[in-house]
Amino acid sequence: QVQLVESGGGLVQAGGSLRLSCAASGRTPFTSYRMGWFRQAPGKERGFVATISRSATNAVYVDSVKGRFTISRDNAKKMVFLQMNDLKPEDTAVYYCAAKDTYGAYQYWGQGTQVTVSS
Repeated sequence: QVQLVESGGGLVQAGGSLRLSCAASGRTPFTSYRMGWFRQAPGKERGFVATISRSATNAVYVDSVKGRFTISRDNAKKMVFLQMNDLKPEDTAVYYCAAKDTYGAYQYWGQGTQVTVSS
């Protein structure tokens, strides 16, 4: 099992940048987990943003953030990051860090961090 805590959200103007962090804790080695970022805008379902493989050799993004967002991880520090550049008002959402150690759905979730982008 793993516990996840996000940080780094806030209010930013359109075109600005934010870096989200997610700290993991627990007995299972961090490298056991594929990590992901999801987001939920008001009135919408939670949706996929990005994922990174256990060894950080592979990353996948939703089309709407490609070229603007970068997911990364530091396995030694048990951290995963989401660098968000050129933010747009439509990026406004609660962002969640997630982990899974099997194929299928993500099993573990953080509490979320709010990102608000003003126009």
